[in-house]
Amino acid sequence: MPAQRADARRNYARILAVAEEEVATHGAEASLEQIARTAGVGSATVRRHFPTRHALLEAVFRERIESLAARARELAEADDIRAALLDWLDALTVYSATVQGLAAALLRNGELDPEHANPCVSTLAEAGEPLLRRAAQVGAVAPGVTPVDLVTLVAGIALTTQHHPDPATEATRLLRLTVAGISPRG
Repeated sequence: MPAQRADARRNYARILAVAEEEVATHGAEASLEQIARTAGVGSATVRRHFPTRHALLEAVFRERIESLAARARELAEADDIRAALLDWLDALTVYSATVQGLAAALLRNGELDPEHANPCVSTLAEAGEPLLRRAAQVGAVAPGVTPVDLVTLVAGIALTTQHHPDPATEATRLLRLTVAGISPRG
């Protein structure tokens, strides 16, 4: 891939910064036209850098998703693997519930779509797999639970709580209600 011109790099950075603000304010349905206007570029420039809304949302959330993935990799070596898994799920749930648009970015048409790999989901699932595998080996997780199941669960909780006055607290409460289903010991 050829190197971008300096003005193209500046446009990309400006579009991404404006998109982060717009998504934080308006969620995943933030207006692409408003993003273009605020960034001082045409809508074609936005589309050239981000051909789809999902591509833009994935770029907006990439840094935090990477941080959550790194946390999963770090926790995979913990002595208390059940507590480590729940720690990671807590972090993922709180972030998903408090950042408008993230849950929608994790989903396509209301569900995770394995045929159209979503980089956010792929990153989280790959990073969470060793953590989940270790938890399953010691019986801390019910057999058959997959990393995508966990991301789907978190996205569903986040969508359910997005209009709650305190989405993080409510999302954490709902996660606790589900823990017995994915982690058989109390």
